[in-house]
Amino acid sequence: MTRRRTSSTDTSDAEWAILSPLIPAPRPGGRPARIARRDIVDAIFYVKRGGVSWRLLPADFPYWKTVYDDFRQWKQSGLWERINNALRAQTREVLGRNAVPTAGIVDSRSVKTSQKGGPVVTTAARRSTDENTT
Repeated sequence: MTRRRTSSTDTSDAEWAILSPLIPAPRPGGRPARIARRDIVDAIFYVKRGGVSWRLLPADFPYWKTVYDDFRQWKQSGLWERINNALRAQTREVLGRNAVPTAGIVDSRSVKTSQKGGPVVTTAARRSTDENTT
């Protein structure tokens, strides 16, 4: 099978060597898989990176419904989270760090909090201010 290269979002051979062991094989039974898993992953990357609709996949990618169904199934099974965790661990090890982080940092710019009392308190304060000015 000849590989098509149509998009900058397609996986390189080096990237696919890392990803391929993490992508599940087609389920046994049913129709035989005619579409390479790499083509499905490339199509998913094209949609996610390009911000296009699933239905707007170019014709040289697999049929959009096939790509979407695999993406959805993999998302529901937690595959994308497992891939992210595996890639993070590999990257940390290459950098000479522990595979699993031992600390995390959270600051006010990354976590949204609500004000004490919420909108009820600010509405009451405005009403009393409005009443005093009239």
